[in-house]
Amino acid sequence: MVTKYVVKVLEELGLISLWASAIDVKLLCTQRFVRLFAYGGSTLILVSYLAALGHSRAKIGLFMTLTLVGDTVISLVLTLFADALGRKAILGLGALLMAMSGVIFALFGNYWILLIAAIVGVISPSGNEIGPFRAIEESTLAHLTPAANRGDIYAWYSLIGTAGTALGLAVSGWVIQYMTDNLGWDVVKTYRAVFWGYAAFGIIKFTLAMALSKSIEAEKKQPSPREDPETAPLLGDGAEDLEPKKSKLRSILPDISVESRVIVINLCILFALDAFASGLAPLSWVTFFFHDKFGLQSGKLGSLFFTTSIIAAISMLLASSIAKRFGNVKTMVFTHLPSAIFLALIPIPNSLPFAMLFVILRSCTQSMDVAPRSAFLAAVVLPNERTAIMGVINVVKTSAQSLGPFITGVLAEHNLFWVAFVAAGSLKATYDLGMLAVFASHKTHDDRAEERRQTEEVRRAEEEERLGESEDPNER
Repeated sequence: MVTKYVVKVLEELGLISLWASAIDVKLLCTQRFVRLFAYGGSTLILVSYLAALGHSRAKIGLFMTLTLVGDTVISLVLTLFADALGRKAILGLGALLMAMSGVIFALFGNYWILLIAAIVGVISPSGNEIGPFRAIEESTLAHLTPAANRGDIYAWYSLIGTAGTALGLAVSGWVIQYMTDNLGWDVVKTYRAVFWGYAAFGIIKFTLAMALSKSIEAEKKQPSPREDPETAPLLGDGAEDLEPKKSKLRSILPDISVESRVIVINLCILFALDAFASGLAPLSWVTFFFHDKFGLQSGKLGSLFFTTSIIAAISMLLASSIAKRFGNVKTMVFTHLPSAIFLALIPIPNSLPFAMLFVILRSCTQSMDVAPRSAFLAAVVLPNERTAIMGVINVVKTSAQSLGPFITGVLAEHNLFWVAFVAAGSLKATYDLGMLAVFASHKTHDDRAEERRQTEEVRRAEEEERLGESEDPNER
């Protein structure tokens, strides 16, 4: 009896699905932990580092905006061609760009050199995903995982990444405080040591990418069957002209179905709204807000956001269980909406305990929409479209997010930091209600396939019943 309940708990937590997953799935999750650990460490100090180099808050906001714009272009190119050029190769290239960015940030202080390194390389202003990694990895996870287990795998994929961010924030904060208080290092030298660590984690991520097998690559499209050469006419009759020949460039671009295009347009509009709101209050600006308004030291700052990230990570497990009962869309909306409200309330208190309380309350549901959103997106598009569509959506989100940091920088320059938080929370609440209105009753490809299967079974049963009724009783 005890064993039965233990197994049930493990199933609810998704641990059985994770344990039974392929080694490539585990490597992808490990890669994400390493990457987000590095992002967390660098995000904690990014704004403070640029401020220590003498740059104004408006210029820092512009820096973050241009970084996201550059990432948009690079991510679009890499994700569109990832399936054709090889997912493993693109993941490896991204890891090397990440290491390169860390080295340049550790060596130089010039604004424009750092900006070029951030645009061409991989530096996360928000502590969240940047670059082509997530779109490729989520598409690969869907490719390697049965539909029934995707929610569990995506939940653990998200949880592991958030745990990486949490540890990166905590370790970075206390290492910085140790170097400044105990070793007597100046602030700039200490921050540069963190970026050397960032580069090292880029190399570790490259090693993990190279360990992936060929199973992660997209399935090649089968060419359409040709006419039997024995029965084909000696002279062409024009049939070969029915299919226009594709250029070499067009042949490696993905084909997106008309149905998926409509879905993607709706998702892009809604996700862009949410991403713009996230850009107004990215983690790097939030950490700077607490450092600037309440004078929190790096160690305590890291501990605060370590705590919130761990809470967010644990909440993701609950999201997977809730989604199995209420569906992905409702789980996304009703868990994300409270976090939007608490985000808007963060700058209102003048006392540190109350401001921290709102940050912690926000973290309780902040990330519960991540895994259901990934599972929903993987289910509503066709398998051969996933990498490209996830890449396009991530590019749209990054583009929408890119303007936010600059606006926040200008507001901070004029002592209107609080406006960014209130606007971000309000826009996120609008996104939640929009998702509920547009996609609450939307059926995925798996849902439709199951309906067709059930309809076919009912039809066959009715036919067998009719045949049985029409059969001559004497023949029975």
